[in-house]
Amino acid sequence: MRSELIHKIFNVESIGIESLALEVFQYQYHNNPLYRLFCDQLGRYPELVNGMTDIPFLPISFFKTHEIRTGDFKPVTWFESSGTTGSVNSRHYIKGLELYEESFTRCFRQFYGDPADWCILGLLPAYLERQHSSLVYMVDRLIKLSGHSSSGFYLYDHDSLHSTLDQLERASQKTLLFGVSFALLDFAAEYPMELRHTTIMETGGMKGRRKELTRQELHEQIQSGFPGCPIHSEYGMTELLSQAYAGDDGLFFCPPWMKILLREEDDPLQLLPGGGEKIGGVINIIDLANIDSCSFIATDDRGRIHPNGGFEVLGRMDNSDIRGCSQLVL
Repeated sequence: MRSELIHKIFNVESIGIESLALEVFQYQYHNNPLYRLFCDQLGRYPELVNGMTDIPFLPISFFKTHEIRTGDFKPVTWFESSGTTGSVNSRHYIKGLELYEESFTRCFRQFYGDPADWCILGLLPAYLERQHSSLVYMVDRLIKLSGHSSSGFYLYDHDSLHSTLDQLERASQKTLLFGVSFALLDFAAEYPMELRHTTIMETGGMKGRRKELTRQELHEQIQSGFPGCPIHSEYGMTELLSQAYAGDDGLFFCPPWMKILLREEDDPLQLLPGGGEKIGGVINIIDLANIDSCSFIATDDRGRIHPNGGFEVLGRMDNSDIRGCSQLVL
């Protein structure tokens, strides 16, 4: 059943995401005891789930307090969220890394083409300094797929990164720089330069190093150090095995096996009609690649869906706003 579903996940366009989401829901309901208990307490039994909007979304906070597994397996590893000192981090237990690699490489090729066409650089301090980062794992594999002699990670060595970028620019080499927000701001302030052949991919995360900024403010500050350079964004998280990407217009787009829905802020079980294009809501994510954990996640991010299918992230809910269905399973 699992292998059959995985094959369908990466051919979802020929099946339809709603039909496949219902199949995955049935599989996870019957093979994930925690998710089944959550659904039962909501009264969302399989015979009552007839459409995608009937599927219950598990609060993302459960990854901090429970082991979310579909099926009985010994994890080959886990991915863990970063957090401030004393905070409880999320853990995502992984049955097989091949599924994650399939997801992020297919997604990268959809939005950016063959990794071998790029020199891929990583400026990810804080992530590199700890184990079990899904972002570091992804960028490391993309670096290897790139095969370019200058592809690699940089911790705090901004001088070497500047020198490498200068050489790549002189060679007119198409380059993609993955960077955590605070490190990109530090680098832009220290080594401003014109980048004509480089795309910057900010991955979010001030990690308490700087004042939190809106995405627009962040991009404007990075752009001031690198005039003319495209600033893109990645929307991903420890609890997912898929990512969405945003170009210069700030709108994120998902791969076919991932879908964004919006829910009411005051009623976590109520989805917004028509996608909430005008007023926005709180983001629910369907990530069918999460076949071994839970594919239906209620995040704490506010967002808005646009008529062209893209979505923007408007910020996070305050802790005081997070209430409701997260209390249903103890």
